[in-house]
Amino acid sequence: MNIFQVACKNLLRRKTRTLFTIAGIMLSAWVLVTLLGFNRGYEQSLNENIEGMGFQIVLTAKGCPYEAATLMLKGGTGLRYMPEALVRDVAGREAVAAATEMLMHAEFDPNKGENGGTTVYLGIDPQTYPAMKPYLQFNQGGWFSADSAVEIVLGYEAAELEQREAGDMMLLPGSEQEFRVAGVLKRTGTQDDGMIFLPLKLAQNIFNKTGRLTMLGLRLKQEADQSVFEEELYSLPDVQVVSMAQVKNTILSLVASAKVIVLSIAFIAFLIALFGVLNTILMSVFERFQEIGILKSIGALPKDIFLMVLSETALLCALGSLAGIILAYLFSGLSEMAVRYFLPFAPNGRLIILDWPTTALAFLSITLAGIAGGVYPSLRAAAVRPLDSIRSVD
Repeated sequence: MNIFQVACKNLLRRKTRTLFTIAGIMLSAWVLVTLLGFNRGYEQSLNENIEGMGFQIVLTAKGCPYEAATLMLKGGTGLRYMPEALVRDVAGREAVAAATEMLMHAEFDPNKGENGGTTVYLGIDPQTYPAMKPYLQFNQGGWFSADSAVEIVLGYEAAELEQREAGDMMLLPGSEQEFRVAGVLKRTGTQDDGMIFLPLKLAQNIFNKTGRLTMLGLRLKQEADQSVFEEELYSLPDVQVVSMAQVKNTILSLVASAKVIVLSIAFIAFLIALFGVLNTILMSVFERFQEIGILKSIGALPKDIFLMVLSETALLCALGSLAGIILAYLFSGLSEMAVRYFLPFAPNGRLIILDWPTTALAFLSITLAGIAGGVYPSLRAAAVRPLDSIRSVD
């Protein structure tokens, strides 16, 4: 007797019930795979965003550290400023390997989108900023021709939105002066893609922020003790010291708490699907009570019946989990859009990363758990006595 073929035929005899059972497993598998992909993608994107900043420590004006982290990762309109002279001596300290001054400015642009939007500018020191971010490469052009040049550099997304190329002239919102586009950066997957860069001194003059800074980025020497250096910086008045390692750990710990809740919901959904499988197989055993007795009477052994019913369970779980994995891949883009809608300050880059270890883990977990749940109905079927099944006809 070919046990696998018999199991397939048994499932096909009740197509509607089989279809709904597979659909329940499919949905729970879809959720599980997507959440596992989000778990990996969010952490990887956050790491890339923070590492892409090129800074170990950032000084900002005194305020909430979470607001400061959001400002650095995403830009924003709630900007705080600090006097340039306040942090001027920090760059010269022995532990500092490199430092760069920045001025971020946000300007409402009525021509951006249907209801307008915010354009974010970043005034940078042309001598120090590119060295802190060597990964920045150009699609067109290059950095400013001079420190005081009336020029801008567009991030990849900013260039697409403004539809500008290197050499074009562009009138910036908030300024009545035209700027030459010196270069267009390649896509980085970081906050830099949406930025419009201009020389720091020029930005301070244009936006009336002479002598003011938004951030000071620091990279320490390899032998320097970061914790000791941070303690020294805490003595500076009206300055917020933000360690990028602490920001990453804090954000990940907050996200981990939310993921525990979401994964718990996914686990409950999986249990519901599992009990659906158990109910389907158990009902199938009861309905085929006489049939199983006849199979035994013509020579089927208890282990044959056990394997037949267990094969039906394994097929249901394997097909359902495979369909759920396919859905997770097909709709990963929509899932990511939904995540970004509910998490507007999520890091740039892919938030849901699906790969074979993730999908294999989900497939094996669901299939093996389903098989474990199918042991009881299989034992019940194997224990059927032919004489009892014949008597049950009456």
